[in-house]
Amino acid sequence: MAAIEIANKNLWVLFEYKGQPICVTESLVSLWVVMGILIAFAVVVRVRLKNFTDVPKGFQNFVETTVEMMHNLARNSMGPKLEKMGGYFYAIFAFILCSNYSGIFMLRPPTADLATTAAMGLSTFGLIHFFGMTERKGAYFKEYLEPTPVLLPINIVGELAKPVSLSFRLFGNLVGGMIIIGIMYSMMPTPVTFLVPTVAHIWFDVFVGFLQTFIFVMLSMTFIQQKAYVIE
Repeated sequence: MAAIEIANKNLWVLFEYKGQPICVTESLVSLWVVMGILIAFAVVVRVRLKNFTDVPKGFQNFVETTVEMMHNLARNSMGPKLEKMGGYFYAIFAFILCSNYSGIFMLRPPTADLATTAAMGLSTFGLIHFFGMTERKGAYFKEYLEPTPVLLPINIVGELAKPVSLSFRLFGNLVGGMIIIGIMYSMMPTPVTFLVPTVAHIWFDVFVGFLQTFIFVMLSMTFIQQKAYVIE
């Protein structure tokens, strides 16, 4: 059986800090590619906005439909007061989806790097408590003492577990898919690898990639709504 390569390889060293090399990794390069694609898409949309018409079609129809879908999802999940977060979650959805799908094009998905998913989990964590404090004021802090002050440590641990679960769920599913596909490639004769693993790629890269993107966004919205109590 051939060796299975799933490690995040160092491509070249940028500099050293306290004797430790700071390297550019495969996932970092993939991240730059994904960022470049999304920035290019944003620029194209901005340039073509002046040509948008009242009756959308083609590219305009795609952009308006996806934006409207995300705003509707934000309004239904978090309430009208936080519908404004639809733009933020549109960007998050696009970033995670492109990152997950980058594996189809022989890149290492950035979301298969725990550093990436942890950063996104912490971003959601910050929004949860920002809106909790701004929307509920003193009631936000009082909640940690309910139903009894004895449970304060448990309530705090429960909140700290949210970014951990978000980041590890996304990371684990992406890495798990990479491992399974790697095992399939290593066990099969070369002629067969052009046929059988295609089904695995469709499942893990396409279907699971979209599903995990949707789950991350929905859980983030749900956590924010639960802490902010904003639905009216």
